[in-house]
Amino acid sequence: MSGAAVSGARGIGVPDWRGGFGRLWSAAAVSRFGDALRGTALPLLAYDLTRSPVQISLVTACEFLPWLCFGLLGGAVADRVDQRRAMWAVDLLRGLLTAVFALVVALGGASIGLLIVLACTLTTLQTLFDNAATALLPVVVPKEALAAANARLLTGQQVLGRFVGGPLAPALIALGAAVPFLADAATYVVAAVLVSSLRTTPQARPPAGSGRTLRREIVDGTRALWRDRVLRAFSLSVALGNIGIGALIATLVVVVKDWLRAGDFGYAAVTTGYGIGMVLGGLFAARVVAALGGQARTLLLAGLLQAAVLVALGTLRSLWPAVASLAVFGFASMVWSVLETTVVQQRSPAGMIGRIGAAFRTVSVAGTPLGALLGGAAAAACGPRTPALLTAGLLGLGAAVLIPVRNAADSSPSDSGQIPHTAP
Repeated sequence: MSGAAVSGARGIGVPDWRGGFGRLWSAAAVSRFGDALRGTALPLLAYDLTRSPVQISLVTACEFLPWLCFGLLGGAVADRVDQRRAMWAVDLLRGLLTAVFALVVALGGASIGLLIVLACTLTTLQTLFDNAATALLPVVVPKEALAAANARLLTGQQVLGRFVGGPLAPALIALGAAVPFLADAATYVVAAVLVSSLRTTPQARPPAGSGRTLRREIVDGTRALWRDRVLRAFSLSVALGNIGIGALIATLVVVVKDWLRAGDFGYAAVTTGYGIGMVLGGLFAARVVAALGGQARTLLLAGLLQAAVLVALGTLRSLWPAVASLAVFGFASMVWSVLETTVVQQRSPAGMIGRIGAAFRTVSVAGTPLGALLGGAAAAACGPRTPALLTAGLLGLGAAVLIPVRNAADSSPSDSGQIPHTAP
């Protein structure tokens, strides 16, 4: 099934909410709501179990580690199987695991080791789910509506996660430590039902010859990403940017409290500003692209804008300019996220979106923990405003990497001289 697109403002292709896309959006939003409940409850539960910062940080680290270990494998599997079935099966399994974990918490049997195992297992399953979802969206909506569809998906997830799930989690925790995890398990089941109701036409895939192993297919996907000079430049740009993002995320509380001297209220204010900016970025991403005249130009300007506002954050020692800076930063970040996902989907050959998307995502995630360590070291050595300035420099460098491919990025692979990859 391919959802029909209708013409929006200024000729922007938008997805039809009826049918497949509406159900896929609902599944993504419900699932993100549950993730926000668990994401808030898990570190709080870890804090109750231990006061060791190292052990608590391990729980968070295990939410990134599986992407580095299994992200490429998840992409290869996503290209081999029916993505719709893979998604609802994974969600049912995640729902079962989370429900069992909630029961253990209710019985008082939780431990840091169990939290680490849960975080690692759920993220490992997510590598298959997310890669399958990336490959499924171009089946549900037409090519000209991909940017708008990605924007609506990411915006819905932000609203439900940041402004509903996150604030609701403490109220559910007050009812019992297991309640947020039970609610999370229920959202997985609801999302599975919604995805299973999709009716899609199976995608054409190359026949699996005798020599086609998962390892070979992973290599094919990684090679296809590298051979496309636009995707190669995007990968390097995102890797540089995410080193900076990791540095900023890990030390934002230090920037706010030690540099701005704004306290807990200030931290809540800047994170709220960032969330509002992200939502607005998702709502207006397609219009921004139309106004600026292309995806590549928009990405370049978004990267430079992010760098500029972080320079302001690290220079102006005042709370409200910092809130405004993080709001603009969130807006540009969401526009960037929408477009990078869309470009990967548009430039990936049929039957390889999962693998190429997995390779792209693995490169993207790899820089985050490295940046976190770098940001902490920079703040300790050079002062609390340093991570913001460091991130600005890395984002500016990442934007500069896109300059040589700014024209090719708005054309199809065949138009830009890239020969679509076909497996032997």
